[in-house]
Amino acid sequence: MHRRRNGRSGTVRGRLSMDTLSNEVEKTRNAVLVDFGGVITSSVLRAFTEFGASLGGDPRLPLDLLSRDQPSRALLADHECGRIDAPAFERGFAERLRVHGAEVSAEGLTARMQAGMSIDGDMLALLGEVRAAGHPVALVSNAFGTGTYDGVDLAAVADVVVISSEVGIRKPSRRIYAIACERLGIDPEEAVMIDDLQQNLDGAARIGIGGVLHTSAADTRRQLAERFGITA
Repeated sequence: MHRRRNGRSGTVRGRLSMDTLSNEVEKTRNAVLVDFGGVITSSVLRAFTEFGASLGGDPRLPLDLLSRDQPSRALLADHECGRIDAPAFERGFAERLRVHGAEVSAEGLTARMQAGMSIDGDMLALLGEVRAAGHPVALVSNAFGTGTYDGVDLAAVADVVVISSEVGIRKPSRRIYAIACERLGIDPEEAVMIDDLQQNLDGAARIGIGGVLHTSAADTRRQLAERFGITA
C-alpha cells in the first residue's frame, strides 16, 4: 500500500512537473505577429453582415458566399494573393451577389463592405506598449479591397509589415508566417500570433507559433501576459 501511494504521488508530481515545464516553454515567446482586420479594427464579420443587411435580403449572404460558394471563394483567394486587383474582385463578387438575388453595383463594393469597420484605439495602444517593452511586432494581413489600411501608420504599429497580396501567399498558409518571422529575424517558436479567426492561428501553429484568439484588447493583453510572459 505504501509503495502504491508513492507511485501515485510520483505520477502526480511528474504530471505537475510536465505542466510546469509546458507553461515555462510557452512563456519563452517574445515576439508578436498580429492581424489587421478584426484585431486592429472592429469585427470584419460584423461589418460584412451589416453590409448584407443593407442589401435587403439575408444579412449573411456575403459571408456565406465567401465561405461556401466556390466561385466567390476563388475570387477571394485570387484577390488576397494579388492575382487579381480590387476592381476585378468587385466585378466578380458583385456578379455572384446578383446571381443570388442581391442587386449591387460593383464599383466601390469592397469599401462598402468594410464601411462598418473602425480602428480599435486600445489595440493600437497595446501594440505600441508591446514594442516599447522591447518585443518586435509584425503585421500579417490578408489584403482586401483598396484603402483598407488608410488612416493607420503601419510603421508605427509594427516593425515589419507582411501583406498577402504583396508576397503572393495568404493566411492560413504557414509560409506567410514564416516570412514574417524571417523578416523579424526570429524563430517561429519565439512568436505569438494574434488573430480573430481560429483557422489562421491553426496555420501559424503548424510551424510552432503560439496563438491568441482575439476578442478584445483587454483579453489579448491578459493572454499575452499570462500565457506567454509578454507584458506591456
